[in-house]
Amino acid sequence: MTDSPAAGSSTAGSSPHGFDLVIRGRRVLTDEGARELEVGVVDGAITALAPWGTGLTGARTVELRADETLLPGLVDSHVHVNEPGRTEWEGFASATRAAAAGGVTTIIDMPLNSIPPTVNVAALAQKRAAAAFQAFVDVGFWGGAVPGNTADLRALHEEGVFGFKCFLLHSGVDEFPPLDAEELEKDLAELASFDALMIVHAEDARAIEEAPRAGGSRYDRFLASRPRHAENIAIAAVIERARSTGARAHILHLSSSDALPMIAAARRDGVRLTVETCPHYLTLRAEEIPDGATAFKCCPPIREDANRELLWKGLEDGVIDCIVTDHSPSTPDLKDPENGDFDVAWGGVSSLQLGLPLVWTEARKRGIPLARVVGWMAQAPAALAVLSRKGRLAVGCDADLVVFAAEESFTVDVNTLHHRNPISPYSGKRLTGVVRRTYLRGTEVNGGIPAGRLLRRGGA
Repeated sequence: MTDSPAAGSSTAGSSPHGFDLVIRGRRVLTDEGARELEVGVVDGAITALAPWGTGLTGARTVELRADETLLPGLVDSHVHVNEPGRTEWEGFASATRAAAAGGVTTIIDMPLNSIPPTVNVAALAQKRAAAAFQAFVDVGFWGGAVPGNTADLRALHEEGVFGFKCFLLHSGVDEFPPLDAEELEKDLAELASFDALMIVHAEDARAIEEAPRAGGSRYDRFLASRPRHAENIAIAAVIERARSTGARAHILHLSSSDALPMIAAARRDGVRLTVETCPHYLTLRAEEIPDGATAFKCCPPIREDANRELLWKGLEDGVIDCIVTDHSPSTPDLKDPENGDFDVAWGGVSSLQLGLPLVWTEARKRGIPLARVVGWMAQAPAALAVLSRKGRLAVGCDADLVVFAAEESFTVDVNTLHHRNPISPYSGKRLTGVVRRTYLRGTEVNGGIPAGRLLRRGGA
């Protein structure tokens, strides 16, 4: 790839054709598939898609190499940044650097693990103040639905959160308690009145309480402590309450393939339901997780290979809408490395920088084209959050662009990742697909001055 100023031009927008940036590539991934195109950018937006050879000129011109594909920037709608309050776990500067390095140009931050949690307008203001001027990609925010804050939901919606997250069991942090069945229905009815989205961590508390305890280092014991039926029961409860209230609901981080038939049936019945899964459920297998390897702990858990294959089928069949990371980092000590006790260790996987190569490595083994992966990781999450200018490489969209070497391989070295803490279940894993360059609204993200914007539902 070469990047050079246009002849006689040194400032963006000074081209006689009015383009600030032109990128030429033999593989430019648009809604119509991979095409040979020249992409023209003005004021941070894509303004032209012209056939290769047209000769667009601009203040800067980038020529892609033969092995490079130009993708739309990914949208990760499930990221725990943890700032303010737990910035030693992660923060906006480190998280958004990692995002950009992984080809993610928009993240939506979860309302918990930060202190205070984003459950009222005052807490949202604190979150935005923490993110301002240190984000390297664009950042939006989810609100939280917890017991007693029903009256805060509309105000948060009007302040621009993208929807509301709730738990149906203990969240892992005391300051973000779960909703019971009655509270869930009450909040769904409230959200239906202004057509807001509820996103749900769907595991049934009683089923978890009745399951065997996870104490000790054996992964099979931890897996048994978070059984599939706990997810299935909770998802069924969400479906019935979404059906009765007419609200929009979204199932977070689906790991149980058993739930796919009921999800498909609910959709056929007109229930307004969407579903995501995550790279760790699509790339890792319970059978290969060593005892004591608490870097692999997440909730719901990584399940067996047969379950993993059914999740892939759920994606290909359109039952699962999107793939997002659920980047949930912590400090290394919270993973209990000395004892490897799955009952004690923090449950979360750090993968924000690695999501695209993780999913692409597995997809290409299955003959799934890159365009479908990008659809699951860019277009579908953008649609979930109703970000009309994100997730697509099309005229009128933000020029959030990724130069991707789809056949280049690398080995994960956790010490070179931008995540704040060097702990990952993918350490030493060989992956295919390298993000070589990321552009946010036509400007390369290179670790200099943060230029990310804070997004609101309906606009920046």
